[in-house]
Amino acid sequence: MTLVEMGMPAVRSGRPSLDGRPDTPWLVDRFGRVARDLRVSITEKCSLRCTYCMPEEGLPPIPKDELLTVDEIVRLVVLAVAQLGVREVRFTGGEPLLRRDLEQIVAGCHERLPDIPLAMTTNGVGLEHRARGLAAAGLSRVNVSLDTVDRDGFAKLTRRDRLDSVLAGIRAARAAGLAPLKVNAVLMRETLSGAADLLQWCLAEECELRFIEEMPLDADHEWARANMVTAAELLDVLGARFTLTEAGRSDPSAPAEKWLVDGGPAAVGIIATVTRKFCDTCDRTRLTADGMLRSCLFSDQEFDLREAMRSGADDAELATIWRGAMWNKWAGHGIDAEDFVPPERTMGAIGG
Repeated sequence: MTLVEMGMPAVRSGRPSLDGRPDTPWLVDRFGRVARDLRVSITEKCSLRCTYCMPEEGLPPIPKDELLTVDEIVRLVVLAVAQLGVREVRFTGGEPLLRRDLEQIVAGCHERLPDIPLAMTTNGVGLEHRARGLAAAGLSRVNVSLDTVDRDGFAKLTRRDRLDSVLAGIRAARAAGLAPLKVNAVLMRETLSGAADLLQWCLAEECELRFIEEMPLDADHEWARANMVTAAELLDVLGARFTLTEAGRSDPSAPAEKWLVDGGPAAVGIIATVTRKFCDTCDRTRLTADGMLRSCLFSDQEFDLREAMRSGADDAELATIWRGAMWNKWAGHGIDAEDFVPPERTMGAIGG
């Protein structure tokens, strides 16, 4: 089995270089960016098999003893906030709902960090049964991945007939007060004709819809720039049914550009990762489910915080590793470069 098939990174490093780094506690990089948004993957498992994310058979399981524990996740999240300047935390997967101890993770972080918003990205399958418990544990809001409201199209894209469960999960999250509730849809050629229907559904359900240009993070490595749906194409399709007024970004580091729908106040967002890249304002830092620190979705360089913790590293040493990793962050993903090579890990293995 190859590294690509395993979803594993090509490079794992021990200690990053701090040469030239200014004396600041924050997660600065060589290009003046500061990471304040932490994405924490807590599992590689998923209940769906979306073609742009997972292989049909799923990812190889991470051995249980290699997954970060509840206490380790809480320790790293608290460290990121208390010492490194992180201000937003989002739990991802795989599918985070497949961790039975998800409520414990949320509650542990919320208890230590009551003023920090804790969010989750989920596919929504089973969320209807846990939304209230997660809200009680301290979860602030959820992003639900939903690419189409056409049942047959959903089943084909995800390889699972679970649309009803996802829709019920969205409604349960809203009822539990997990707001603002956002829906994320990856732009695909096969779902483009239903994009306006999805937007109409989100408007009716009071969800904020954000379309995302497909990135070369698919398990089958079939992504091609020439075949992807662009933000411009989407705007043409949506514009046939709705009047869209460009509203820009509410925050310079926010990935989504917004358009008011029929004069507002409702809006639709587009995250044009490829055609309108925003790498120069990226403020994210990432932890994988097995405890690897990544400075960029598209960089295969990782730093092993799990091993450092389990070898007795104190918080000061962990913070130094984290600062060094972010100091060496790439300028951008380089998708447009002729020599661009997709990362070894897929989106499901990295965490959204």
